[in-house]
Amino acid sequence: MAPMIRPRPAPAFVQALFSSSAVRLFVMRLFSEFRSVSHLCCWLLLAPLLQVQAAQPTKPPRSALKPALPAQVAVALAQAHVPADALSVMIAPLPSSASPAEAARLRHHAQDSVNPASVMKLITTYAGLSLLGPDFTWRNRVYVDGTVSNGVLQGNLIVRGSGDPKLVLERVQALIEQIQAAGVREVRGDIVLDRSVFDIQARAPGSFDDDALRPYNAAPDGLLVNFKSLIYSFTPDPAAGVVRVAYEPPIAGVNVPASVPLSAAPCNDWRGGLRGQFASPTQVQFAGNFSASCGLKTWPVAYAAPEQFSARVIQAMWLAAGGSLSGSVREGLTPMRARLLTEAPSLPLSDIVADINKFSNNVMAQQLFLSLSSQNNQPARFDASRERLLQWWHATLPDQPEPELENGSGLSRHERSSAAALTRLLQLAASGPHAQVFQNSLGLAGVDGTVARLKDRNPNAAAIGQAWLKTGTLRDVISLAGYVQGQSGQRYTLVAIVNHANASAARPALDHLLEWTVRDTPEGLSAAALAPRPK
Repeated sequence: MAPMIRPRPAPAFVQALFSSSAVRLFVMRLFSEFRSVSHLCCWLLLAPLLQVQAAQPTKPPRSALKPALPAQVAVALAQAHVPADALSVMIAPLPSSASPAEAARLRHHAQDSVNPASVMKLITTYAGLSLLGPDFTWRNRVYVDGTVSNGVLQGNLIVRGSGDPKLVLERVQALIEQIQAAGVREVRGDIVLDRSVFDIQARAPGSFDDDALRPYNAAPDGLLVNFKSLIYSFTPDPAAGVVRVAYEPPIAGVNVPASVPLSAAPCNDWRGGLRGQFASPTQVQFAGNFSASCGLKTWPVAYAAPEQFSARVIQAMWLAAGGSLSGSVREGLTPMRARLLTEAPSLPLSDIVADINKFSNNVMAQQLFLSLSSQNNQPARFDASRERLLQWWHATLPDQPEPELENGSGLSRHERSSAAALTRLLQLAASGPHAQVFQNSLGLAGVDGTVARLKDRNPNAAAIGQAWLKTGTLRDVISLAGYVQGQSGQRYTLVAIVNHANASAARPALDHLLEWTVRDTPEGLSAAALAPRPK
């Protein structure tokens, strides 16, 4: 009689895998979606990534515990062809009296020094709130160098920039009205723009990624006007067979066509269809057409000659407001003999950091970063701002390695920090005097800012309205960091950073990680296992 063949027991990690009801439900759903043997094999090869250990008779010391990546996160990384080692994560409860390493709910490569992309703005904005205060304002000052009588200035009008991060169209208009209300409507001389509050080297447009026309590449400026960008709007006029073209702010000496032919083509790549040509500082062209089915569209474009932008815009707006100018608008310094005519404060820093973090505005972040070293009547420099921020870091977070800083915005190939250090920063901010201002500056998941798109990817996500987050994206980086409200009532800090050539494909992994953080009850984890995958 042939001996009975006994089946070999399953490996320990498989036994442990199925010991969790939440993971068991998730795996059952996966198997229901397999369409080929190859898919099944891929899943079996993935199982070790889950790092699930069978129950041991003796509990290891807390420091030896290494929480596994959630199953859906590991699968999403594999589907993106991103190794688990490319992901740095730390999720910790708030408040926490224990050290981050001891208290972490999930910790994976948290000490690795990585490029956090725009999550670096968290360091700049919280340092700014701490060093300058949420009520801090920049002061835009206007001087006269000459005599004023009956609305006429015999001499030059000087506009001295302060590094204001948000001197946009409406606020330039208000400043011009303020100048005219102060008694100057006609300038028999020049309008002089003084941007000497910053001592920085000129940077070629597009030097970061060869895309000079993207507004996110705008360089910082002591007198930054409207982010050195124009916003074109396109409104179809079917009766006339054209689309009407408008733009703002007004800009002197630049010709823009008033209309472009309409087409009956589908509204697909409407920007490509317009065949816009923006390289000339004086002539914008649209050599294509615009689909009538597109409706109203807007297109922000960085101006081709950024060093001329402020002068051209201020000249156009001064004349449009009824002002008169006999000379030109040019760069220069404020003479010692000049007399202060008026000044206008910026928006408060609390508003500025909200724009920086919610909408990931790079040039606003760099304006704030530079302003850290412009408060002692010395021109701001990047190296001086780095020194001041690092001094603050060493005094405030002495237990964490210092970040590697370039410009404070994350628009850099060189800036570095770690998930652990950023977690400590978030914990510090949550317990500090500016906690609410800082949290309010972050995008509300699925609602506003750069995380509003979560609702498009996963309309039923539990994280919608329950997480305050900063995102980051570069060619080979995606990142997510902020505060999460768990379904159990527990609050967490979350920091997750992927550095890899395929990082952009790993967005679903971060979405799953966010859902896992929110769903911190047994019922929530089971629901997460059965939830549809993000689009």
